[in-house]
Amino acid sequence: MKIKIAFIINPFSGTGEKEDLPLLILQELDKTVFETEIVFTEYRGHGTELAKEFVEKNFRYVVAVGGDGTVNEIARSLIHTNVSLGIIPIGSGNGLARHLGIPMNVKRAIQQLNQSESIFMDYGLVNDHPFFCTCGTGFDAYVSTEFAKGKKRGIMSYIEKIITGYFNYKSQNYLLKGEGIDLKAKAFVLTFANASQWGNNAYIAPQASVQDGKIDISIMSNFPIIAIPTLALQLFAKTIDKDLFMTTLRAKDITLTREESGPFHYDGEPYSEGTTIQIKTIQDGLKVLVKKRF
Repeated sequence: MKIKIAFIINPFSGTGEKEDLPLLILQELDKTVFETEIVFTEYRGHGTELAKEFVEKNFRYVVAVGGDGTVNEIARSLIHTNVSLGIIPIGSGNGLARHLGIPMNVKRAIQQLNQSESIFMDYGLVNDHPFFCTCGTGFDAYVSTEFAKGKKRGIMSYIEKIITGYFNYKSQNYLLKGEGIDLKAKAFVLTFANASQWGNNAYIAPQASVQDGKIDISIMSNFPIIAIPTLALQLFAKTIDKDLFMTTLRAKDITLTREESGPFHYDGEPYSEGTTIQIKTIQDGLKVLVKKRF
């Protein structure tokens, strides 16, 4: 019996055309192993619906072809099932794919599926929203909101929003409580990380693991403009957690209270959240495809 595998392609992820992706998938996937179905999403949330249908049709693998937002849409229908999530990263950041060691080259990512295995990973809940890579508030949520408003995609557009946003964003005061944590802080960035990075190899939580049953909490306090080059280098060198402007905590469950409702994000998707927010880890809640170890 061949393995039933479905590919859900988000035509709006990242940059570039997606029309040739189905042919590339069929060329590179092992036809002797897989029975393949390929579909495109047509609107926001469609990936969730399609993935649910493939679960009901007893597919063994469902592959998200897109960025972290697409992964989130699809993975939320696969949690606590026997269906494994695969990822072909074509988004702007691809944080979870990078954390899992999935190639950024589309052809190589497809080829890796031929030699892959399923492992269990954790996911998080921010109130009732599942997230698989990171969620948070502060400056990164502000940038995600501004990025979503724009028509341009890709890393250069994201960097532009970061630069302009630095001068416009105002920090808030926060209260964090849970598992021996009782912290009041004014934060520029407040990230809850299941995986280690935001995307594009910017490691906001270098020690985070998707298999430890914990969320890493990265708190960046306000910093002067002259510190930006050093902080940027540390993000990409996986040493940001050593900086004096950073505080790192780790917990299974945490309650966040803030001064005002406003921007929040899960896996880079911005939305508005209230003043009291519960974040918790669900251990071993999702099966995901990674490179076969042996």
